[in-house]
Amino acid sequence: MEMTPTENNMLVNMEMQLEPVYLGMQSHNVETPPSKRRKKKSMVWEHFTIETVGVGCRRACCKQCKQSFAYSTGSKVAGTSHLKRHIAKGSCPVVLRNQQQDLLSPFSAPSKVGGDSAAPTTDTPKRRYRTASVPYVAFDSDRCRQEIAEMIILHDYPLHIVEHPGFMAFIHNLQPRFEMVNFSTVQGDCVATYLREKQSVQSLIEGMPGRICLTLDLWNSCQTTGYVFVTGQFVDSEWKIHRKLLNVVMEPYPESDSAFSHAVSACLSDWNIEGRLFSLTINQPLSEIGIDSLRNLLSEKNPSILSGQLLLDHCLARSLSGIAEEALTACQETVKKVRDCVKYVKTSELLEEKFLELKQQLQVPSMKTLALDDQTRWNTTYEMLLAASELKEVFSCLDTSDPDYSKGPTTEEWKQVENMCTYLKLLFDTANLLTSSTVPTTNNFFHEAWKIQLELARAATSEDAAIANIAKPMQVSFDKYWKSCCLMLAIAVVMDPRFKMKLVEFSFTKIYGDEAATYINFVDEGIHQLFLEYVALPLPPNGGGFEGNMKQEEDEGLGLTDFDMYIMETTSQQSKSELDQYLEESLLPRVHEFDVVGWWKLNKVKYPTLSKMARDILTVPVCSVVPESVFETGRKEMDRYRCSLRAETVEAIVCAKDWLGVRGGGDSGEMMKALVKMEFPI
Repeated sequence: MEMTPTENNMLVNMEMQLEPVYLGMQSHNVETPPSKRRKKKSMVWEHFTIETVGVGCRRACCKQCKQSFAYSTGSKVAGTSHLKRHIAKGSCPVVLRNQQQDLLSPFSAPSKVGGDSAAPTTDTPKRRYRTASVPYVAFDSDRCRQEIAEMIILHDYPLHIVEHPGFMAFIHNLQPRFEMVNFSTVQGDCVATYLREKQSVQSLIEGMPGRICLTLDLWNSCQTTGYVFVTGQFVDSEWKIHRKLLNVVMEPYPESDSAFSHAVSACLSDWNIEGRLFSLTINQPLSEIGIDSLRNLLSEKNPSILSGQLLLDHCLARSLSGIAEEALTACQETVKKVRDCVKYVKTSELLEEKFLELKQQLQVPSMKTLALDDQTRWNTTYEMLLAASELKEVFSCLDTSDPDYSKGPTTEEWKQVENMCTYLKLLFDTANLLTSSTVPTTNNFFHEAWKIQLELARAATSEDAAIANIAKPMQVSFDKYWKSCCLMLAIAVVMDPRFKMKLVEFSFTKIYGDEAATYINFVDEGIHQLFLEYVALPLPPNGGGFEGNMKQEEDEGLGLTDFDMYIMETTSQQSKSELDQYLEESLLPRVHEFDVVGWWKLNKVKYPTLSKMARDILTVPVCSVVPESVFETGRKEMDRYRCSLRAETVEAIVCAKDWLGVRGGGDSGEMMKALVKMEFPI
C-alpha cells in the first residue's frame, strides 16, 4: 500500500527527530511520535538555519558564512551529511579563519543525552560527546614535520631525537596518525628550513642601499677543527640596522694565517657581496701575516675606502673580558678568600639566616644580592666582589673560630677588593652596552672607550701603589685596543651631530695633553679622506634601490654622467663641502634617547653624500660575539655532537636558529598543537 504525501512527510519528520547526535551512535527505540514537532537534535543545526525559498522548497543556510545548501524539495529531503562536511572538513571560510585561534576540544560530557530528553535509566557511564561550539582542524602531517624541524633548530636538540625511543613513544601517544621521521628526513627538513629563511635574508641584503660590515668569531672544537662565525651588519632601505649570522665556515686548520681570509671570501661569494664589503672586525689577535692577509683582502674587495684601514683586529667584548680576567688573576688570592667567605655563608641555610640577622643588627645599607660567582663569566665575579665588599662588616662579625672561615680577607685585602671593583666597573658598564637586544651604533662606544683609557692611564700613574699595581696591567692591555680602534670610533662620533669634532678635541686633550693636536689632525684628515672617497665613489653594484637605479638609467640616457662629475669637481673647488658645512654648524642639544641613524635619514637630502658615509660608519660593529657571550672569559667551543655532523648541516641549523629567533617564529608549542589536531566527526 502506497503512502500519501502527508504520511510520507510525517515519516520524514520522524527520521529527522531521531537523527543520532554524533556519527556512529546507535538510535534508541522510538515509541509513537508525538503530535507536535520536536526540536532537531543534530548538532549541525547549531550552525545552520532552514529557510523557505519557494513552494515546497527549503534550503539550509550556514550561520557563519551564509552559504546556502539543499535541504528539501517537496517530499525529497537531502539529509545533513553534506552540511556536516561543510563544517567538519574546513570548507567554511569563517571556520578556517578561526582555526588558528581555537584549539580542538575533542570531547565534553553533557548532563543529558540531548535536548529535553529524559535521563538514562541505567547506571552505565555517560557517553561523552564532541562539543560543536569549537571548530576543529584537519591533521596536517607536513606542518608537524616543519614544526619538529624548527623545534630542533631553535632549542639545539640533537637531530637524532626523532629516533630516541622515548620521544617516538611520546609522539605516537600524542598523535598516532603521525608517521615519525628518521634522522635523514629531519636533517633534510632542517636544511629546507634554512634555505627558506635564507631567501628572506638574501632579499634583505640585495635591497640594502649601502655596504655591509662583517665580524668574525672563531670557535674551537674537540676535533682540532675550527668554525668561523661570519656575521653581517648593515642598514636597509628604511634605515633600520640589521645584524644577521651569514655563515658558519668549518676551518680544518683554524690556527693558520689564512683561516679568517678564507671564511671572508667564502661569505662574500656565497651572498654575492664581493664589491660591498666595508669593514672587518675579528675576535682575537692575529699574527702579522694573518693581519696583512685580511687587510689585503679588505683593500682588494673595497679599494676605495681608506685603503683597508677599516680592519678592527680587536673585539671590544673579548678585550674587556681579557683585561678583567688579567686583573682577577693578579689578585686571585684575595678573590679566593672572598669566594670562600661567600661560599661559607651561602651553602648553609642556618648560617645565611644568621648572616642576614647580623646585617640587620649592624644596619648595613647594602642592596646587593650575595651570590657565588660563575668563574666562566667575569661579570658574576665582579658582582660577587662588589656585594661582599659592601657587606665586609657583617663578614667580620661572623664566628671566626670555625676553621672553614679562619682565612677571611684582611683589612688591606678588603681595600684591594674595593679598588679592583672601582676599575672593573669601568669595563662592566661598557660591556653592558653590548648585551642590548637592539643593535647599538658605533658612536656610542667612543664615549666609553676614551673614559676607560683616561681613567686607567691616571690610575696607572697614581702615587698609591695599591691602585697603580691593579690599574697598570689593565691600562697596558686596553691601550692596545685603543690604538687599534681609536680612528674608527672617533670618525663614528664625529657623525653624531651632538658632538662632531668637539668631543674628539676635548677627549684627546684630556688623554694626550700637549700631543693632542697631532692625534686630532689624524682624525680630521681621516674623515676628510673618507668623505672625498665617497664623493668619487660609484653606486655599489645592485645597490641604491629602485629610485637610485632609475636615476642612473635616466642620467646615462641623457649623457649627464660626466656632467655630474664636473658639477661635483667644480662645486668642491668653489664652495664648502657637505662635510665642512656639517662640521661648522652648531651642535644639537644632547638628549639621552637620540636616534643618530634616524637623524641622518631625515637629513639625507641636505647631506646626500655625507649621509651615505654616516650610514656605513655608524653600523661598523665593535664586537664579534653575540650578546649572551659578552662576559665569557673562555673561547667558545662547538659541542661534540655538532662536530659529528656535516659542516653544511651545522651551518644550516646554526644560521637558521639566528634567523628564526629574530623573527620570533618557530615556537615548539605549535608542533604539539599541530600534532593533536584530528578529524573528529560532529
